[in-house]
Amino acid sequence: MRTKIASRPIEILLVEDSKGDIGLIEEVFEEARIRNNLHIAEDGEEAILFLNKKGRFLDAPRPDIILLDLNLPRKDGREVLQEVKGDPNLRNIPIVVLTTSKAEEDILRSYDLHANAYITKPADFDQFVKVIKSIEDFWLQVVKLPSK
Repeated sequence: MRTKIASRPIEILLVEDSKGDIGLIEEVFEEARIRNNLHIAEDGEEAILFLNKKGRFLDAPRPDIILLDLNLPRKDGREVLQEVKGDPNLRNIPIVVLTTSKAEEDILRSYDLHANAYITKPADFDQFVKVIKSIEDFWLQVVKLPSK
C-alpha cells in the first residue's frame, strides 16, 4: 500500500456522541499512514462552536473534512449540516454523514442539505473498521480537499 505524505496534517472533525464509536474511529485513524488530527465534538452545539472558533475552541483549526452523526444531543446532525452548508465561510468543507440510520428520508434529507456522502454504520465490528478505513482511504488519500 502506498502512503501519501501531506505537507500538513489533515484536520478531521468527528461529530459523534457514542463513546464506543469515538474510540474505534480514533484507533483506526491513529493506525493510518497519513498524518491527521482528529478533533471530537460530542454534540451538534459543540460542533458549531468548534467551526466558529467560539468558547473553548478559539484556537480550533478549520477542518478539512467533517464526519457527522445525525442523531446527536442538543443540536442534531441535520441541523448542523443545514447550518454548515448554509454558511458561506464553511459550506465548502466536505461533510460525510456517518450514522446508524438507514431511513430513506434521512438519506434524501442529508443530500438535500448538501452532504457529500452518506454512510450507514455497520453493526458488525469488523465491517465498521472496514468502513472507517474506506473513509480514510477515499477522503484522505484519493480526494483533493479544498485548502480553505
